Amino acid sequence: MDSPFGPSPSSAQTKSFAESNTSIRFINLSPPVDFSPSQEVHKSFEKFMTEYIDCHRACVKEAIVKHVLSSSYSTPLVRLVVDFFCTSMIDVGNELGVPSYLFSPSSAAAVGLLLYLPTRHDQTGREIEEFDGDLVIPSYVNPVPSSGLPEVLSNKHGGYTTVMNHGRRFKETKGIIVNTFEELESHAVKSLMNDFDHVPPVYTVGPVIDLKGESNKLALDETQKADEIMKWLDDQPDSSVIFLCFGSQGSFGEEQVKEIAVGLEQTGLRFLWSLRKPPPKDKFEKPSDYKSDDLLEILPNGFFERTNKIGLVCGWAPQKAVLAHKSVGAFVSHCGWNSILESLWFGVPIVTWPLYAKQQLNASQMVRDLGLGVELRLDYRIMNGEVVVADDIARAIKYVMESDNEVRKKVKEKSEKSRLAVMEGGSSYTAFGGLIDDILTIKK
Repeated sequence: MDSPFGPSPSSAQTKSFAESNTSIRFINLSPPVDFSPSQEVHKSFEKFMTEYIDCHRACVKEAIVKHVLSSSYSTPLVRLVVDFFCTSMIDVGNELGVPSYLFSPSSAAAVGLLLYLPTRHDQTGREIEEFDGDLVIPSYVNPVPSSGLPEVLSNKHGGYTTVMNHGRRFKETKGIIVNTFEELESHAVKSLMNDFDHVPPVYTVGPVIDLKGESNKLALDETQKADEIMKWLDDQPDSSVIFLCFGSQGSFGEEQVKEIAVGLEQTGLRFLWSLRKPPPKDKFEKPSDYKSDDLLEILPNGFFERTNKIGLVCGWAPQKAVLAHKSVGAFVSHCGWNSILESLWFGVPIVTWPLYAKQQLNASQMVRDLGLGVELRLDYRIMNGEVVVADDIARAIKYVMESDNEVRKKVKEKSEKSRLAVMEGGSSYTAFGGLIDDILTIKK
């Protein structure tokens, strides 16, 4: 589906991927001509996007009939796999007599939250409010503060209802595929199987990480930037560098940038800082890289001169390649689930600095439930205007970089388990085999 906000970088990546794979076919869908959202996107992004996707149902069905069920295509259609925003496509599968699976790129605990919402709504009939205090959500080990839940769950403009209805539809699928591994989220996985009624089988197939293809997808300028970064890392001692990176959408205002810079100076440690420029307000665009002159204006006077021997400030960074490098000792992260899985895979402990969406929940799970993260902030929200001060930043970084802290030891152990999970005989390998067996069991 085309983005309603115009072309995106992922479109070019998808095209490149399609051209290099013969076993996977991509079908580009025509944008809906009758899309008329009931809500402005700035009031509820989730409701807007759900309605936009729902408008594609007819053309999705048409594409399946034309490109998959046609006589020229010999392989039968056996299943649909839908993601969180595409649960309306379950209806398309039902019309075609084909069961659907849900794929969740988020944690098993987050799936549990979405399954919990309809039950809670049947009891309360309303959104979640801050005064609700701590909520006992079965898929989380500890009670979850209402202030740490995604903001959409308190959205009165349709966002809450939209997300809750998606969770309600999860039970209509034949199975839920989750990008996690049982040894990481044993409590959440057991909860999905035991604490909710009528939940389909759960397949933990993670960590799903593209370890080989990243370099093949880079544009020329990104390749050059990546080479410069990796060369700089090659010159640093083992486990000596703190890596700061906040995802494809992560950026900060000028005041917060200055505090980060001061905090890094206070530590005296080596650092690699992926610093991105915020997009214009009310624009659904990704952050961009700063120009050199702009960095001189927003960073403290003399910052580059004082840190040129121990630090590198860059824009975009090849996150997986950096985390895999032997010189990287810790990761200050926004706690997106993919970033968490990558950090665990490479055995790099995280300092938690969530920004939006489910990141606060991920951060809380990592620190409080699993003991795999160092807390900088758990309930930080980028839209609230809070500024994390330099002293707090420095304190968390110094702690995580200590070689003998308990978090570092646990992360190393979980790294080994994440790799064993996807090897033959591992939990995710076995779960994926079970998923394939289920898909191949075609019931007429």
